Amino acid sequence: MPWRLNRSWIPACLAVAIAFGGLPAASETPGTVASPAREPGVAGWPTWGGSPKGTRFSPLDEIDSENVHALELAWSVRTGDFDPSGRVRTSFQATPVLVGDTLVLCTPFNRVLGLAAETGEMRWSFDPKVSREGKTGRTCRGVAVWRSGGEAPACATRVFTGTVDARLIVLDAETGRPCADFGQHGEVDLEFGLGPTRAWEVQITSPPTVVGDVVAVGSSIADSRRVDAPGGVIRGYDVRTGALRWAFDTAPPQAGPTARDGGALYHRGTPNAWSVFSVDPERGFLFVPTGNPSNDFFRGNRGGIDHYGSSLLALDGKTGRLVWHFQTVHHDLWDYDVGSQPSVITLRQGERNRQAVMQPTKLGHIFLLDPDSGAPLFPVEERAVAGSDVPGEITSPTQPFPTHPPPLHPSGLSPEDVWGLTPIDRWACRKQLSRLRNEGPFTPPSLQGSIQYPSVAGGANWGSAAFEPKSQLLVLTQTRLANVQRLVPASELPTTRSKPPREILFPQQGSPYGLLQGIFLSPLGVPCTPPPWATLTAVDLSSGETRWEVPFGTTRNHAPWPFWLPWGIPGMGGPIVTAGGLVFIGAAMDGGFRAYALESGEELWRTWLPAGGQATPLTYRVRPDGRQFVVIAAGGHSTLGTKAGDWLLAYALPE
Repeated sequence: MPWRLNRSWIPACLAVAIAFGGLPAASETPGTVASPAREPGVAGWPTWGGSPKGTRFSPLDEIDSENVHALELAWSVRTGDFDPSGRVRTSFQATPVLVGDTLVLCTPFNRVLGLAAETGEMRWSFDPKVSREGKTGRTCRGVAVWRSGGEAPACATRVFTGTVDARLIVLDAETGRPCADFGQHGEVDLEFGLGPTRAWEVQITSPPTVVGDVVAVGSSIADSRRVDAPGGVIRGYDVRTGALRWAFDTAPPQAGPTARDGGALYHRGTPNAWSVFSVDPERGFLFVPTGNPSNDFFRGNRGGIDHYGSSLLALDGKTGRLVWHFQTVHHDLWDYDVGSQPSVITLRQGERNRQAVMQPTKLGHIFLLDPDSGAPLFPVEERAVAGSDVPGEITSPTQPFPTHPPPLHPSGLSPEDVWGLTPIDRWACRKQLSRLRNEGPFTPPSLQGSIQYPSVAGGANWGSAAFEPKSQLLVLTQTRLANVQRLVPASELPTTRSKPPREILFPQQGSPYGLLQGIFLSPLGVPCTPPPWATLTAVDLSSGETRWEVPFGTTRNHAPWPFWLPWGIPGMGGPIVTAGGLVFIGAAMDGGFRAYALESGEELWRTWLPAGGQATPLTYRVRPDGRQFVVIAAGGHSTLGTKAGDWLLAYALPE
């Protein structure tokens, strides 16, 4: 048994470590996100996060805790967009959106499909002809939709999609054809103004975001490759013409003008914004979570380049003007970028309701902020943390810790916490730990090697959290693994050998040090951290208390039968919640798609998917006498190593 565990757990755990409001109103006005008419028992899913505010909540209650056990497969579609040979790595992470009675989604090769929402029948498809050569992974998490207020019928409802070769494309939602009046024949080149780029260095993996009559987009920049990577500028384009309305350069305020080297209009190596944005339609604000500047693990030679790094930005959607920003990690040396979509919620405390922006982080922190000012609604403590002993590095003496709710992830890993399958395994883990710097959740990278706990995968990641307004419960997954990371002097990089998949070497060109990073594993290849290695957690945001927490997933397919144990297993993807009192989630690496009771965390229903379900599901009903469907993409995650595929699956109660 141990050796089978070893072969499975090493790539799976390392992959996890390095992978990274309310509903729309019934009526629509010009420049709003597309949404079906509101009738009793009818609800759509107009944006990736369920609503512009990113709450992942549905008011549908046809499926509830009493009948969810009867869910059955209603229809399935195969897109054809994956490589069975594995030569081209794909991750099917898409969450479709509903436009009228059509589901619109993107595939890992950036094809955009329009499907009949009740049958899965193909209505149209668009292929942007993204290259299928090269080893870089391919993914697309979703699209965005804008509906005009009665303009010309051609392209009156527009679908916006970003590509892995850095293009912004707009399609007619009725036909799937490019809108010729946008940019150049329906597309805009997002590499324009970035200066010199390398192949696949700049990608758009998350959906664009519509705010009024502007479509906003960030980018995913390859991590820890070079100090002069393309800049992480955030840009807003006119939804009708594709003209650039504004650009927010994430360089620090004191930065001088750009050097314009190679045509760069924006500073290079700045924090990027690769994850999903949210919108407060009433305020016209765009909420943007940010990542790290380059390089991730050493920036002693870059001054204050991370001023906007690992932060939540509030931008004016019309102008791109910065309203406020809140930094979740100071001088982030751990790749604790903000991967989760923020949510605009109504927080209830006694008789008082107030608006809040809720931001989960990889550290297991949840920040509740005032949407107008960014000020914390509850005390956030700046606590002393360990300092760097690496020559030339500068670390922040303190880091922010929320108090309401308190941190959800364990705050450190002591020798007593270390786990092993056998006493010898545990002893080996403790011995390894004793050789490493281990001074809490912000132990900086070091030349001797350091423990990083939580790992770079979280806590929470891009799957984000779901909020049910009546109960005030926030539901999210937490990964509980640790990294081991060691800085390597640049002069030693040519002779330093990593041990893939156990270790990966990041060059960090332009820095004095590269980084050798792996998962904290025992000699048998299982995590040295105690199970559960992933949890599903519900937090009452009114009181700040954890309502329940359960292990998420099993060791199915990652250990020999019958040792398929409920120890929790990492994954990627997020939950949704419904008025039927249910939490639906795929995500786990064991291939399960599950429904839990919102009030208790009890697992009520489970089915096994034909491929990895590393995506966030959605639910909808398009007509009063129709059925409520729950839909999830099942196509695997190339970095996690789950089974690849191309399925979109819809579940419903029997007719």
